[in-house]
Amino acid sequence: MAGPALSRCLSALATNPALRLRALNVCSACGVGQRQQHARLLSSRNRPEGKVLEPVGVFEALKQQGKYETGQLFLHSVFGYRGIVLFPWHARLYDRDVASCSSESKTENSGTQGSKEVKGKTHTYYQVLIDTRDCPHISQRSQTEAVTFLANHDDSRALYAIPGLDYVSHEDILPYSSSDRSPIQHELFERFLSYDPSKALPFVARDTLRAWQEKNHPWLELSDVHRETTENIRVTVIPFYMGMREAQNSHVYWWRYCIRLENLGTEVVQLRERHWRIFSLSGTLETVRGRGVVGREPVLSKEQPAFQYSSHVSLQAPSGHMWGTFRFEKPEGSQLDVRIPPFSLESNKDDKAPPAGYSW
Repeated sequence: MAGPALSRCLSALATNPALRLRALNVCSACGVGQRQQHARLLSSRNRPEGKVLEPVGVFEALKQQGKYETGQLFLHSVFGYRGIVLFPWHARLYDRDVASCSSESKTENSGTQGSKEVKGKTHTYYQVLIDTRDCPHISQRSQTEAVTFLANHDDSRALYAIPGLDYVSHEDILPYSSSDRSPIQHELFERFLSYDPSKALPFVARDTLRAWQEKNHPWLELSDVHRETTENIRVTVIPFYMGMREAQNSHVYWWRYCIRLENLGTEVVQLRERHWRIFSLSGTLETVRGRGVVGREPVLSKEQPAFQYSSHVSLQAPSGHMWGTFRFEKPEGSQLDVRIPPFSLESNKDDKAPPAGYSW
């Protein structure tokens, strides 16, 4: 009989369509007296003759307490990709679906607008690398994640991106181990991590990873996460401050925001429109309407319940707020307006050097 941790992993894989292409073979060699069962993961990949399965690794117990460390291999429980943890972030999660008071968690008032008073609960997220081999498999349910930076002042580009970097919530991690010395394919994998078989987690941080994290900390840091559900459609927003640039004798402040849309029900819905309200501390209120998001109108179904994307906003003021709605369409043609939780756009008070990007 499988232990509780393995049962939860098996349950997650059985009920999550994003992971159905990854099969499990339970090891029977452990015996009745063993405390922990093992599960071997198999990963799918495209070949001319179709999809095949290849071994990936061995499941580990989920961490109910504490956090995952640098070098932890995992499967994403929603999008199914392979990844590796670079380092953790401690964020304030403002969940408008739960009671605002909890005596068991650290809380503080949210600064966002809205009729509800929402408390922020400390929650762990992770900066991770995504295996580039899995990007084709997640492209229909997620814009392949990247972290964007403002370019240097003397660069002709306004923005540049490092693809294959994502922010992952603690509950999205399905940890596993592998004997492969290069289990993740990403251009930064060997630059950031080295192999040390004497360690419990054999992939350890190089000095380049620590230097990159320290140098880019203000532009990478995840501090606030906002979440709200309307009729089984949950919207999660994570804003990031990107920095300030001077343009035509004025200061322009930039933010990136990552949004995940999740269908927690059984009814199929399709995103049709977005409606944003953007308030700037300078006193301006802008309304933005448009079809879909990032050029797509994703369908959220039981088979593919989630979609994630990132976008950007700039203001001529050091702070502001954003809120709005996503309009979804049901199969019979009726429409549903899903609330986007209001969130603050705050600049770093210590706006020092520009992002370092690929500087090591």
